[in-house]
Amino acid sequence: MHLFQWISAAIVGFVVGLIARAVLPGADHIGVIMTTVIGILGSFVGGFIGSLIKKPVEGARFHPAGFLMSIMGAVVLLIILRMMQ
Repeated sequence: MHLFQWISAAIVGFVVGLIARAVLPGADHIGVIMTTVIGILGSFVGGFIGSLIKKPVEGARFHPAGFLMSIMGAVVLLIILRMMQ
């Protein structure tokens, strides 16, 4: 991966993590880095599941099913994190 891809993955992960925390409100006591990690991991899990549901168009940079599943994956990870605490 190039540096730009790492940076964009971190930004998208942070946004997905923020959306997941907004969908599932409550006191999580996690910082920016953990929010980003949850978003990135949720993106990997959700993106994989989204690609199983509907394959992205060849050469597409954005996959709506993958993005929505990224948020759902991050929500699931946030629920698991809350249950472990």
